[in-house]
Amino acid sequence: MQATAKNIAVIGGGITGVTTAYALSRRGFSVTLFERHRYAGMETSFANGGQLSASNAEVWNHSSTLLKGLKWMLRSDAPLLVNPKPSWHKISWFAEFIANIPNYHSNTVQTTRLAIAARQHLFAWAEEEGIDFDLKTRGILHIYRDKASFEQAGKVSRLLAEGGLQRRAVTPGEMRAIEPTLAGQYHGGYFTESDATGDIHRYTRGLAEAAVRRGVRCLYGQDVRAVTTDGKQASITVGQGADQTVSMFDAVVVCAGTASRALAATLGDRVNIYPVKGYSITVNLQDERSRASAPQVSMLDDATKLVSSRLGPDRFRVAGTAEFNGFNRDIRADRIKPLVDWVQQCFPGVSTHSVVPWAGLRPMMPDMLPRVGRGRSPCVFYNTGHGHLGWTISAVTADMIGDVVSQAFRPTPETFAPGGVGTGAVAKAANF
Repeated sequence: MQATAKNIAVIGGGITGVTTAYALSRRGFSVTLFERHRYAGMETSFANGGQLSASNAEVWNHSSTLLKGLKWMLRSDAPLLVNPKPSWHKISWFAEFIANIPNYHSNTVQTTRLAIAARQHLFAWAEEEGIDFDLKTRGILHIYRDKASFEQAGKVSRLLAEGGLQRRAVTPGEMRAIEPTLAGQYHGGYFTESDATGDIHRYTRGLAEAAVRRGVRCLYGQDVRAVTTDGKQASITVGQGADQTVSMFDAVVVCAGTASRALAATLGDRVNIYPVKGYSITVNLQDERSRASAPQVSMLDDATKLVSSRLGPDRFRVAGTAEFNGFNRDIRADRIKPLVDWVQQCFPGVSTHSVVPWAGLRPMMPDMLPRVGRGRSPCVFYNTGHGHLGWTISAVTADMIGDVVSQAFRPTPETFAPGGVGTGAVAKAANF
């Protein structure tokens, strides 16, 4: 432990901020977490698809993504929807997205490595802290409706294998043996036995409580209005007008999701995150037939770009779609309907009488890799921009930024290190 604990501020109480605060507390830092909501995990970490999916590590920087986006632009129910109204932010983001198409291969491999390394931390922390988050370790089944998409999945599987992930091709008969409740006709699938699912909100809340037990100050209802630095300390301003309070810290870690871009700009850094809206529904399984008809194995449907997870005995989560529409949090009926229709088509025995819709803004970087590391100022750090894989890779990036901050202040390293996979090697491989 350090002789004098450095005071570190973490901005953001989603899965990334909470895991970061927790990882820093394990290293002996005095940590204060600022979250504008009354509880942890109330925005993008509230009701995502639930998948801890290394098998979904393929980055989106591919020419086929652009072609699909153009084809679907006029369809309100399209898996990928881009509002054609231009903005400088959107244009700059897509320009960088296109510029990263040549990095599709290497970035997919790097993301796979991060996802695999994240598992040991996430599971070990949950076990150590006694967090019940509806974990299921039954794998994830990717389903394909035609030969072309199945063959493309084979190419992706080879990339995932380069990153250390094994998944196997399965026939339609094997798919139904893996998940007997699945209805419909399919060309084939890929099954990743090592993947898992869980409730991100329950995990985030549970880890936040564990962080408090370790001495972290979690300040909820605190809207950060400004962050400044003189290079030696960071100043955090919360509130407005006469109600403003200013606190000083030895360093700050920005984990503020889609708000990170604006905060970074005030600190002299460019973090080009775009808010990509995703939708989900939680189907309440209120009768025995629905509970028996809902799948136990998690799915990813390539044609619709929807994922599903069983959360405990009486909830079924379906999520997906990507909407480029700025900071718009509206829950649109025409975007929710395809999710409900998918449940009725693939699992007809499940009643959709009780469905809770939700929408959240994924913080996406143009290269699909999170920003993990130092800012311009010696006391500014970032762990943000995790996109559609925040739940999957948050634990490892938290451990990585914990190492970066530790190196900056030279305290003793964390001692727990379960499992033996060194995140230093992962960080180097991912070029963070």
